[in-house]
Amino acid sequence: MNLRTIAIIAVILAAAAPATVRAAADATDAAASTNFRKEELAKVWNDPTFQKQFVAGYGVNAEIEPRVTKDEVAVLEKVRPMMAESLPAAEAELRKAMKPDCSPILDYTLGGILFQQDKLVDALVAFRKAVEKFPTFRRSFRNIGLICVRNGDYEGAIGAFNKMIELGGADPYSYGLLGFSHASRQDFQPAESAYRNALLLQPDNVEWRLGLTRCVFKQGKFDDAAALLDVLITTYPDKSDFWMLQAHTFLGMKQPLKAAMNLEAMDELGKSTLDSLYTLGDIYLTENLPDLAFGAYARAVALAPEQPVARPMRSAEQLASRGGMGQARKLVEAIRAAKKDALDDADKRKILKLDSRLAMATGNGGAESAAMLEEIIRLDPLDGEALMLLAQHYAGTGKEGDVDRAMLYYERAAGIEQFAANAKVRHAQIFVSQSRFAEAIQLLRQAQEIKPREDVARYLEQVERIAKSRR
Repeated sequence: MNLRTIAIIAVILAAAAPATVRAAADATDAAASTNFRKEELAKVWNDPTFQKQFVAGYGVNAEIEPRVTKDEVAVLEKVRPMMAESLPAAEAELRKAMKPDCSPILDYTLGGILFQQDKLVDALVAFRKAVEKFPTFRRSFRNIGLICVRNGDYEGAIGAFNKMIELGGADPYSYGLLGFSHASRQDFQPAESAYRNALLLQPDNVEWRLGLTRCVFKQGKFDDAAALLDVLITTYPDKSDFWMLQAHTFLGMKQPLKAAMNLEAMDELGKSTLDSLYTLGDIYLTENLPDLAFGAYARAVALAPEQPVARPMRSAEQLASRGGMGQARKLVEAIRAAKKDALDDADKRKILKLDSRLAMATGNGGAESAAMLEEIIRLDPLDGEALMLLAQHYAGTGKEGDVDRAMLYYERAAGIEQFAANAKVRHAQIFVSQSRFAEAIQLLRQAQEIKPREDVARYLEQVERIAKSRR
């Protein structure tokens, strides 16, 4: 762990008691959740133990399963070695020997051969035919459940797995995929129960533990989620997803500084993402640690210089709103340095506008701010926000001639529909300060026609009373 990280953690530990902070985001958004489900399912399907269990399932358990005739046994014995050499040949041989009233075991075996060739539709037909002939054929129900999961038919999978369990069949994969199916339907309570059963039977399976973690997290059982993630992080310390999910768990537990330590650990491992760094910065900002917040935001900018400017600029604005003016200006410089010559005119205007607002807020950057705003207007003469800010700047300087310039910019802003009402009100205020009440009243009435507001209506009444009293 380097000195920077040690220093950051020291600041975290020395901070005051954590304040309540709203979790920055769900640990997995809709797109991330879909990817997670696909990856989880692929890991189960590729598990060697699962594959061995599936292939071994071609045998017959005479106590609880359909009987086969001697002729059918001969067919199975002929087909079984063919399955290891050529599945299409085994399929052809089996179909040739099958009759409409053959044993469900043959339908089941055909379904397995089709399943292994990824002919899922035909395989499902074969397995369903097997259970039609023999309604307690639980291995067929298991495979129906497997195919339904693969096809995204989670309701069908749940029904099949439940029937299998009802018939006395239970294994960790069936419980795990039952949990997966419930979770995919956003029904996390039964999913949790199924995953717990799967984990009980197969405690070292990462997918079951992670699935259970996700279920308890979704139900707001953050203590349980944090404990489960402790095991996962201890076992797989280089897995950034586990650190990130536990960070969001700590946020849910109202322990933001613990979340920050997780996110710093991710950074130390070289696993930081834009989301993790911006979340880290938001936590520090909420905890009134603007220097650390700036550091996290700056790392996010450096991590992906090509990212759109909107997100880092929003972070700069948040720093400024929390009193971190210096840090906000440094972040703007970091954004500008990262982008170099890649800024288009729209992004240039955004950065210049934020720069000018920060300069105005410090109270000692009037000329600098005005220059920036003039540059924005040069890039886009119809930038109403820049026109308003520049007019506001000149109206407040108190210098001779600047008031006229302010009124000119307010007139230009009034020609832009979005800013017309506010520009006319601000322009009217200048007229009032000059005792030009008739002109002010005219502008205020025009502003009310565009966008009626109670505060402007009261102001108009006051100006009209003053104007009458001066006659």
